Amino acid sequence: MLGRFFRPSGKRARRGPASLRAYGIGDVHGRLDLLRDLLARIARDDAERPPAKTFIVLLGDLVDRGPDSKGVIDYLLAHREDSARMVFIKGNHEEMFLRVLEGEEAVVNDWLAYGGYECAESYGVSQGSTLNSTPAEIIERLRAAVPASHRKLLAEMADTFRFGDYLFVHAGIRPGVPVDEQNGKDLRWIREGFLDDRTDHGLVVIHGHTIVDGPEEHPHRIALDTGAYKSGVLTAIGLEGSRRWFVEAREDSASADSRSTLAS
Repeated sequence: MLGRFFRPSGKRARRGPASLRAYGIGDVHGRLDLLRDLLARIARDDAERPPAKTFIVLLGDLVDRGPDSKGVIDYLLAHREDSARMVFIKGNHEEMFLRVLEGEEAVVNDWLAYGGYECAESYGVSQGSTLNSTPAEIIERLRAAVPASHRKLLAEMADTFRFGDYLFVHAGIRPGVPVDEQNGKDLRWIREGFLDDRTDHGLVVIHGHTIVDGPEEHPHRIALDTGAYKSGVLTAIGLEGSRRWFVEAREDSASADSRSTLAS
């Protein structure tokens, strides 16, 4: 289906840590319906495989654009202690949302224009009230509407998650800069200089941020943002040892079993 074979030419196959399994989920953007479906599919996929310690890595941009940012955060908070350990990577939309909640009036209008209206609506702050309010008033209403538990989750999100020969990030990395010296802005915003780079980073970067028609495997990066908020497709990658496979959820219920497993 969406999966494809990938073997780095002349190099050993990339591997995850022994006895561990990971699933990475692309940009959710308020699509609670797809997230619930995808997590259920991941749980079934995980249960069908030999027992292993499992991580679920959300690659950021949980909020904005789609209809239910609040519902997504509520759901993840309620299920973060389920059988698989959840890891949350901070995306550029979480960064902007937090800056608004922290009182940066200068970024309010940009945030609203790039999906913040939908996010605010999900917290009960209507678009009508934001259109007729000053940035300071919008911040005040959002602070009253967004639970402290949500702000805590957003603030504590990680920049990266290393899994053997794989590195999960939101947007990408700056080529030529060691992983532990990467700038947070690049990790959450980079496109130019990363997407067209062919450098061997010594690992495979798994990222979202840039929308693709289906998961794209390149020699040193894998793109997972399939544009859930507008395409109706939310995609995850599974990793274990030298194997990787894809799991997806579609709003088209005719896709009864959208799982593909391939060895690499």
